[in-house]
Amino acid sequence: MESKLPDAGTTIFTVMSRMAQEQGAINLSQGFPNFDGPQALRDRVSYHLNHGHNQYAPLAGVPELTEQIAKKVLDLYSRPIDPQRELVVTPGATEAIYCAVTAVVHPGDEVIVLDPAYDTYAPCVQLNGGITRHIPMHYPDFRINWNQVKDAINTKTRLIMLNMPHNPSGSNWSENDIECLRDIVQGTDISLLSDEVYEHIVFDSHPHHSLLRYADLAERSFSIFSFGKTYHTTGWRVGYCIAPKHLMQEFLRVHQFINFSTNTPMQFALADFLRDCPQHHLALGGFYQRKRDLFCELLQASRLRFTPSAGTFFQLADYSEISDEVDTEFVARLTREHKVAAIPVSVFYAAPPDQRVIRFCFAKDEQTLRRAAERLAAI
Repeated sequence: MESKLPDAGTTIFTVMSRMAQEQGAINLSQGFPNFDGPQALRDRVSYHLNHGHNQYAPLAGVPELTEQIAKKVLDLYSRPIDPQRELVVTPGATEAIYCAVTAVVHPGDEVIVLDPAYDTYAPCVQLNGGITRHIPMHYPDFRINWNQVKDAINTKTRLIMLNMPHNPSGSNWSENDIECLRDIVQGTDISLLSDEVYEHIVFDSHPHHSLLRYADLAERSFSIFSFGKTYHTTGWRVGYCIAPKHLMQEFLRVHQFINFSTNTPMQFALADFLRDCPQHHLALGGFYQRKRDLFCELLQASRLRFTPSAGTFFQLADYSEISDEVDTEFVARLTREHKVAAIPVSVFYAAPPDQRVIRFCFAKDEQTLRRAAERLAAI
């Protein structure tokens, strides 16, 4: 049988987490916290589990949650949305990304992807018969070359996939990026997929430039978000997508045949927590900035070189003063010999550049970060 994804192996996150477990290493590779979400939120899950909310949720999500999301979007981005027709709750952001791509990409359509790109993007395009056009960004600033993006546009371009704050680099957008994007898509029928799962994890008092802030861009965009990243509950697999009615109609046609609905008691719990504890997401950037600052301070004692992350809970580091190995070999040896697991950045490129850069996840408790940094400083 011919494979639809002949070049796809086991995801790097599975590979490195398994290696970390086998080697007894500190796992700073896969992006998940090693601490639980808020107790009040977990208590609400228990409440709804025991109060009759255990059957199928509506296709778009329970109204209590979609209404709270709409209020949040209005508060943060000054954008009113229809919670019944422009919003759908999904079992994780990954499913939302797949549904969005499937909704608009047909065989032969071209999709622009900015590398290093999260590893689910290209397979989603490939499964729908699309063709990816990769535009590279480079260490250390990972700025988008908008001239290259513009040059890649042609009559077959159907979608541009965006991610801000950016995983794996930790870079963030500026107002100039928004203006460049506007200039490129104006007068076209190109759709945008805006992966904004780290929307609240932005540092140094900079804003998050959600495409929802800009009416002209929002009208052509699928904007995708994650409760797992916001509430330290990645295993719950709950996210959501916001899109204008004409795009959401196609999105729902796909979504209904993939999963139909999302975990019911958790939706009710999230609705309660959004209503009662908005201070959590408002304080999240400061919470993770303290972890970033601690980790970067500790890494000063190492031979790793880095620019502090502008967002997400990831920190990149250049290891060229330590080794000239390619990054896939270096992270394997780092895990085996020094008992710290990281992610090689080259795997997120279609054509990896000549750089020696790896990614660490600092969504860990202080003791874990100190132990990991001590091992890294000893190399």
